Amino acid sequence: MKANPANNDILEEPRMTLPRRRLLAATAATALAAPWIGGTARAQAKQLKISHQFPGGTADSGDFRDQMCRRFAAQLAKRTNGALTAEVYPGSSLVKTVAQYSAIRRGALDMTLYPLNYAGGEVSEYNIGFMPGVISSLDQAYAWKNAEIGKRLTALMAEKGAVPVIWLWQAGGSASRTHPILVPDDVKGLKVRGGSREMDLMLKGAGAAVVSMPSNELYAAMQTGTMDVAMTSSTSLMSFRLEEIAKNLTTGRGKGFFFIFEPLLMSKQVFDSLPKDQQTAIMEVGLEMEKFGLEKSKEDDVAVAKVYEKAGIKTFDLDQAQVDKWKAVARDTCWKDYADKSPGNAEFLKLSQQVPAA
Repeated sequence: MKANPANNDILEEPRMTLPRRRLLAATAATALAAPWIGGTARAQAKQLKISHQFPGGTADSGDFRDQMCRRFAAQLAKRTNGALTAEVYPGSSLVKTVAQYSAIRRGALDMTLYPLNYAGGEVSEYNIGFMPGVISSLDQAYAWKNAEIGKRLTALMAEKGAVPVIWLWQAGGSASRTHPILVPDDVKGLKVRGGSREMDLMLKGAGAAVVSMPSNELYAAMQTGTMDVAMTSSTSLMSFRLEEIAKNLTTGRGKGFFFIFEPLLMSKQVFDSLPKDQQTAIMEVGLEMEKFGLEKSKEDDVAVAKVYEKAGIKTFDLDQAQVDKWKAVARDTCWKDYADKSPGNAEFLKLSQQVPAA
């Protein structure tokens, strides 16, 4: 009840039933709470971004490195009941190829499948991951993980802002526009892409003119004549369609003189920000994916020969005597240069020699 200021009459206040008052109060409370509830749901679900330089495909077709990233994402979502998902960005579509490592160190990128030696300019020890002559088989390469060199490398990556989630190694081969590349003398006078600083030093020691570029630029370089020989992984030799231009292939199946470390890395800054159960899920799924990566690496060492032979290209394999000739050149060039850089480098080279050939 309230008084009318003009005539002091008492006016009736409109009646509101108790149920309606409760309804309005509940509606107002829900409206206020809705943004908070929605924000909580969004905070509980997080999507990671996975970048890599290789061609895109599906979880069952295309470059197996892209397949592996997609399978990792699917299993991660399943393991966390959708609380942690991941989107894959192939072909350096999200971050430029070489810059991906710096991006994860800063926390600007969540994950990248990355040839570790691409970051060798920032962390010189990383060049051990693409050092010719130190590994003779994929089995020996994977033995690094639990050996002292693997423990030291993992610790170094953590110190520099990265967590290795999947260890991936690949054997390397050579596609040539000229003649077969079997021994060091075969690269004299040719323009060769080795793929790492250490490979380039070895190639220079063998008389080659080296050219540097990420593997997703190989096709254009070989097509224009900027490059005569591409040395890269078996998978990249296929994914980047070099069989359309090359005349000879030397595979890495059986015997090889260089192997490439291409782990799936995660920003330590991002990893540390996640709850423990999600960190555990990431590492468990990553470990499961390593078997897939090893099997596919071995399959591609065989498949690359079939792809090139089908295109009418001559295919060659290396024997131990030829591998030893490459190793001798590497020992006198890139091994020495690497070890002289720092005590840390020298220690990594020494540790690499302690893992027995498989």
